[in-house]
Amino acid sequence: MLPSDEQSAALLHTLLDVSLTGVILFRPVYDAAGAAIVDLAYEHLNPAAQHMLRLPERPAESFLALYPSAAAQEGVFAFYCDTFLGGHLGRHQFNYQHDGLDGYFLLAAQRQGALLVVSFTDTNDQPRSAVEQALRESQAREQAARHEAERQRQQLYNMFEQAPAMICILDGPAHTFQFVNPPYQALVGTRPLVGQPIAEAMPELAGQPIFGLLDRVYQTGETFYASEMLVQLDHRNEGHADLEQRYYNFIYQARHSLAGEIDGILVFAYEVTSQVQARQQVQDLNEELAAINEELRASNEEYLLANTALTLTQQELQTLNHELEARVQERIRQLAQEREGFFQILTQTTAAVCILRGPEHRFLFYNRAYERLFPGRTLVGRTIAEVFPETIAQGLGESLDGVYATGEPYYGYEVPVWLKRPDGQSQLLYLNFAYSAYREAGEIVGISIFAYDVTEGVVAKQQHEAQQGQLQELFEQAPVAIAIFRGPQYVIEFANPAVCAIWGRTPAQALGTPLFKLLPEAAGQGFEALLDGVMATGEPFVAHELPSYINRQGRRDLVYWNFVYQPLREDSAQITAVTVVATEVTDQVRARRQVQDLNEKLAVINEELTATNVELSKANTRLTHTNADLDTFVYTASHDLKAPITNIESILLALREHLPSAVQQEPLVGQLLHLLGTTVERFRFTIAQLTDLTKLQLVHAGPPEAVPLAALVQEVLLDLHAEAATAQLTVAIDPALVVRFAPKNARSIVYNLLSNAFKYRDPARPSVVQVRAEQAPHAVVLTVQDYGLGLSATQQRRLFGLFQRLHTHVEGTGVGLYLVKRLVENGGGTIAVESQLGEGTTFTVVFPA
Repeated sequence: MLPSDEQSAALLHTLLDVSLTGVILFRPVYDAAGAAIVDLAYEHLNPAAQHMLRLPERPAESFLALYPSAAAQEGVFAFYCDTFLGGHLGRHQFNYQHDGLDGYFLLAAQRQGALLVVSFTDTNDQPRSAVEQALRESQAREQAARHEAERQRQQLYNMFEQAPAMICILDGPAHTFQFVNPPYQALVGTRPLVGQPIAEAMPELAGQPIFGLLDRVYQTGETFYASEMLVQLDHRNEGHADLEQRYYNFIYQARHSLAGEIDGILVFAYEVTSQVQARQQVQDLNEELAAINEELRASNEEYLLANTALTLTQQELQTLNHELEARVQERIRQLAQEREGFFQILTQTTAAVCILRGPEHRFLFYNRAYERLFPGRTLVGRTIAEVFPETIAQGLGESLDGVYATGEPYYGYEVPVWLKRPDGQSQLLYLNFAYSAYREAGEIVGISIFAYDVTEGVVAKQQHEAQQGQLQELFEQAPVAIAIFRGPQYVIEFANPAVCAIWGRTPAQALGTPLFKLLPEAAGQGFEALLDGVMATGEPFVAHELPSYINRQGRRDLVYWNFVYQPLREDSAQITAVTVVATEVTDQVRARRQVQDLNEKLAVINEELTATNVELSKANTRLTHTNADLDTFVYTASHDLKAPITNIESILLALREHLPSAVQQEPLVGQLLHLLGTTVERFRFTIAQLTDLTKLQLVHAGPPEAVPLAALVQEVLLDLHAEAATAQLTVAIDPALVVRFAPKNARSIVYNLLSNAFKYRDPARPSVVQVRAEQAPHAVVLTVQDYGLGLSATQQRRLFGLFQRLHTHVEGTGVGLYLVKRLVENGGGTIAVESQLGEGTTFTVVFPA
């Protein structure tokens, strides 16, 4: 960077230090491709530059990181890049009032190798000329005006964003989307709108009056108001030709430029589909109800058909009411979550809108619909309590207080409100409304209210529900399954709870769905032909115990039906639907058949049981004989072998006594004598094991008795006094603990466990044995714990086996723990072991109590 020659370098440093102008050495920073300069890195600042910019000698941050406005303001960054790339001396002067700097700067810059050398000065320390001062003041005013305009523009857009309606701004004669708020964007999901003409963004509007209306407003400047207009959009962006029908109230208002010319259109809209459909469907239902009543009067045979139709009407009305309620509540929730919109547009909406400011809820704004809803009252500047004192006692004031305090919206649906009319009479209104917090700069400053007068609809609904109440109860409680299939596809128009339960489907799944689409498994079982026959001939069809397959709860069930297919005629006598009244008789059919099958199977089972009992009796006899023979063999073998073994042992002793020592010392003779000795010992050990096993098989300990456990342990310790004396023994047993067990067997169990605890001690540390017992539900738990040799996992699996000796350095037969386990389990108890090699063993015995 600086010259390598020491004297030149010292001179350069001195010049930079004493210079009254600032000097900066920049190194360009390139993009990933190495083609374009994207920033400048500081290499060195002389003292004057450090003073003027208030930076260190070599800042860690880059130029644009410290002065981001330089990229767009005054052309500073572009000047640096052009000077470096051009390689020439460049000069520039500008007034910079951004990023913490405020001054008029003079720049000179030139490339030096890989660096850019910049010399600069400012006029902060010098008196400013009148022109410069005027320029600065003009720029300051311009900047302040720009900030204020931006703030106002952002505030307006924020109001649009929070508006409880669909708002967009269309720019130019092509009606290009310039702004779209979230509710408007939600019309078409994620489809991009901003920056596209409406004809390209929403091509499905072609052939509808929307484009023509927009053109007329743009050309004439006359505001257009639409009420319940049908508009069809591809809301899910699926490309279907059959578009959903929705209805909207909306306003198209021309936007004028500063010159007074039309340059765009402001759109304000909200959806009223649910209200339109509700009115239309209520009309349809009333007409259908009248037709059904006429059929009821016609004949007794058609009475069932008319009642079924009436039930369908009621079911559809209930479903419609539920849908309407859900849609209205969702609409109100959307309105409450949005914020105050553009006041000029809200003034013309059909919804009653007002804004209350402050915790005392003082009227700040209300539209014409709100004024028409509550005529004859002075609103602006007054509090809600002053204008509507009668509503405070009805709890509406508390709801407003809650929204203001928490910011959580409050929704009211068909809320009855009593109001005082100007003539002093009371008036009952039903209102749908939403209270939502009104915010400015993120702080709650008031409440916005959106309300609809639904009195007429509520009263009509109440009257209709009263008329339908009796029919509703009749069909809901009907003990048979009832449904109506309409049209050639047999679309399910009505299905009562009983038939839905038989199908294994919900009413929501069934209504409006073709029968064989809802129940595909029913296709191909003959029902299509039966229904077609009824529709073609007009003759009812009656079925008795007709079998069919139906899928319910994930399985394919075979069911049986008694049902009637009855044709349903319109006023023109044309058959348009089929009514079914059905009863499932699967249980009755299956019960009758199962009784027959069970009787047949019972006869076969009785024969098999008789033969099995004979075989079991023979097998038990053979097993008894085998056990007796086995006991006799073991007992005979253990006793008959004792005498020969004793004789062999006597001969061996005689040989050792009479053979000369020299002969006994001969290798062959000594080996033979040793083999004879070890053989005799093995025979004696085997005979002892057989004897113990025989005792176990023949033992009869008698019935269980009440045995005091503490006394029993003390008796056993007396027999093991010598072994216990060498151990640190702890006994913790309540004298009152009693077990229900054969006394002799209980003593054998305790003796074996204590004997093993003393016997298998670890010679490397003192013997410690702990004996304790505690009461459990219907049992007594005895624990014998030692800190001896312990057992490995493999040894624990073999522990209770017959003839298993796990520590050969201690005498034993390998029968003791086998005997203990048999005695415990034969007495109705359990035994378990926990052990770790080198740490000790714990036996846990559960005795019946």
